[in-house]
Amino acid sequence: MIRIKDLYKRYHNHHGSDWVLRDINLEIPANISVGLVGRNGAGKSTLLRLIGGMDNPDRGEITRDCSVSWPIGLSGGFQRSMTGRQNVKFVARIHGGQHDLREVIRRVEEFAEIGKAFDEPVKTYSSGMRARLAFGLSLAFDFDVYLSDEATAVGDRTFRQKAEEAFKSRIGKSSLIMVSHSEGILKELCQAGILLHQGSAVWFDNINDAIAAYHDSAPLKSKAGTQ
Repeated sequence: MIRIKDLYKRYHNHHGSDWVLRDINLEIPANISVGLVGRNGAGKSTLLRLIGGMDNPDRGEITRDCSVSWPIGLSGGFQRSMTGRQNVKFVARIHGGQHDLREVIRRVEEFAEIGKAFDEPVKTYSSGMRARLAFGLSLAFDFDVYLSDEATAVGDRTFRQKAEEAFKSRIGKSSLIMVSHSEGILKELCQAGILLHQGSAVWFDNINDAIAAYHDSAPLKSKAGTQ
């Protein structure tokens, strides 16, 4: 389970800043895949980074009693002067645990499908290539919860289908917390939903209800299961 208690987050600038997220209180159960929905700028990627530990709240806390991936689709953590292979080795040595290093490298190289670029500096990669590498690297490890930020929108149609199938293969063994503009993907892969709106978060036991509320211009009301 992932517990979010009294969470506030904002990014400071010289114009002053509003809260991106404020007073968020949620409990995300184990083995439940969740879709995050909301308008652009609602804080979906911010919440993913906070859950994954890539960023820290200004107030409040997040506790996890499970292993959580970094957000798949966010590839800013690579060392740009190192090759793809070197980056994979570096991450594997930190997070690999009992995983065989050579097997991790093989799985990432096979999944990313970037050819000879795997042995070239990441700074020479296109954004799509970096995202492919990040996707393959995340899936090379066994997490209880995978975080996905538009990961299924990366690459051509064939690779997107491959990404969707990779997630489907993990359902039952792991769960997802997913941001996607594709409502079809959210409905297919997620059971529950979280709607982010004007800094607040509302939990829905059913992803269809979360999506309906996202489209609804009426005042938002908590559904059954709201935390």
